[in-house]
Amino acid sequence: MNGKPQEAKGTPAAPAKPRGRRPAPKEAAEAGRVWTGERVTVGEGHPAPPETPSSPPIAVVPPGEAKPVPAEGEAHWYVVHAYSGHEEKVRNNLMKRVDSMDMHDRIFEVLVPTEDVIEIKDGQRRHVAKRTFPGYILVNMIMSDESWYVVRNTPGVTSFVGSGNKPVPLQEKEIKSIQKQIKAEAPKVRVEYQVGENVRVIDGPFSDFHGKVDEINADKGKLKVLVNMFGRETPVELDLLQVERLK
Repeated sequence: MNGKPQEAKGTPAAPAKPRGRRPAPKEAAEAGRVWTGERVTVGEGHPAPPETPSSPPIAVVPPGEAKPVPAEGEAHWYVVHAYSGHEEKVRNNLMKRVDSMDMHDRIFEVLVPTEDVIEIKDGQRRHVAKRTFPGYILVNMIMSDESWYVVRNTPGVTSFVGSGNKPVPLQEKEIKSIQKQIKAEAPKVRVEYQVGENVRVIDGPFSDFHGKVDEINADKGKLKVLVNMFGRETPVELDLLQVERLK
């Protein structure tokens, strides 16, 4: 009628869509990103490179100030104080603990230093094993907390020999000297007499003579005794078995 098209009756008009701001291209890219659990920098899309910690500075020890400490894994000989007179028993106890606690890779050898000695007693010559260091045993071991515990808690062991609470190993020349002494073939003669001591000859042509010890030759097992003959003292060389102490 007035030139405008008429709307069909009974048909509602569709609501107009609200006009909004069109997202910027950058925002649209961020909206479509899938979160993967990584922290990213907006706009880059890649995780930040991990920080590499700088290496700690190396401490330089001036020459002469470093203390000699046995290297880990290197065996040394240590001196262990034990009950005097029970050295062999302590050694056996320690070896049993090494077996039961499976410490063969840390404790290798236990030694009671002895030397073969010829002892003259009651007119008889006897071979005896004399302890070189009464009250001590030697242990060849790699020092660690575990090996220290095994040795230190062995029945009969009282302490390690060292500086304060720190065990100090024997030097190479010291252990070699001890081992050489143990392997010596010729036994030593143990002499109980002293120079100036009065003795009585009990064997040989000067039997029943009294005299005074003038010299002692332990290597040969001989004594030089000043025997009173014809009103004067005459030196006579005698075997250790030919004399006895005056009681």
